[in-house]
Amino acid sequence: MKAIVQDRYGPPETLALTDVERPSPGSHELLVRVRATSVNAADWHVLRGDPYVARLAFGLRRPRARIRGRDVAGVVEDVGDGVTRFKPGDEVCGVLGMAEGAFAEYVCAPEDRMTAKPVGLTFEQAGALPLAGFTALQGLRDDAGLRAGQRLLVNGASGGVGTFAVQIGKDLGAEVTAVCSTRNVDLLRSLGADAVVDYTREDFTRSATRYDVVLDLVGNRSLRELRSVLTPTGTLLLSGGGVSGRVTLIGPMRLIAAGRLRNPFTRQRILSLTGRLTPELLAALAELADAGRITPAVDRTYPLSEVPDAIRYLEQDHARAKVVVTV
Repeated sequence: MKAIVQDRYGPPETLALTDVERPSPGSHELLVRVRATSVNAADWHVLRGDPYVARLAFGLRRPRARIRGRDVAGVVEDVGDGVTRFKPGDEVCGVLGMAEGAFAEYVCAPEDRMTAKPVGLTFEQAGALPLAGFTALQGLRDDAGLRAGQRLLVNGASGGVGTFAVQIGKDLGAEVTAVCSTRNVDLLRSLGADAVVDYTREDFTRSATRYDVVLDLVGNRSLRELRSVLTPTGTLLLSGGGVSGRVTLIGPMRLIAAGRLRNPFTRQRILSLTGRLTPELLAALAELADAGRITPAVDRTYPLSEVPDAIRYLEQDHARAKVVVTV
């Protein structure tokens, strides 16, 4: 089968379309014929081995897993022993673990990390849904406990997680303010944002408005600035960020570590998104999509052979919403 393979850390040009052996499903695994996947920030972080400390998990000199890609949407080709929820021919979507492997024609996926593809979504939309969608759902609903009538601010609202966070915030009944650049204002309004702050013209940290929950997906503000727009008992959710195209020592972990140190000494809650996927969470996400309560926003699609271009587009901060790869 064809796959995009990475044998060393470096820029997107280090990736190559190569013939590799088709995998066979193990116990409680599905062999999925990949129809679509998407590019996430995690892909360029692992591609470059960024931050350096993360190479303890990725692989010290080269990535242990040669094939990137965590989102999967496709058709079940075969099932391993013990699989009870799916059969060959079923349309599915889900999130792979750190082993990854979705930038390929076939991939083996654990049964408990997959769900039935929402009927109303195309494979391209379903490939954009899982990782970003469940991150936003878990962060807002489960971690922050966002409730109807509360105020939510999303910094970095035009990205993959951000576009889902705006929609999920509205579905939970919150008043949502989205922070983005000028070119993305209309997109965020179309997704339901009650207010949109164009950061090229206005500094949201200087606003008099206070929010019950702030979701920071950029990492370009200090802890003090982010806390300044929270209510006295509000919740700050930290995730992601970092400098595209550069390898750093600890990247966004510096802000997250500072938040964890400060959290015990303030009435405000400072949390980091952990991405703990469960079958129930993935099913709940699919139900929201099936009901039309959230819709994946897709910026561009690329064929499998052009994954390096797709990652470069995302990494250079030109992308908005999701960048999808079709197989």
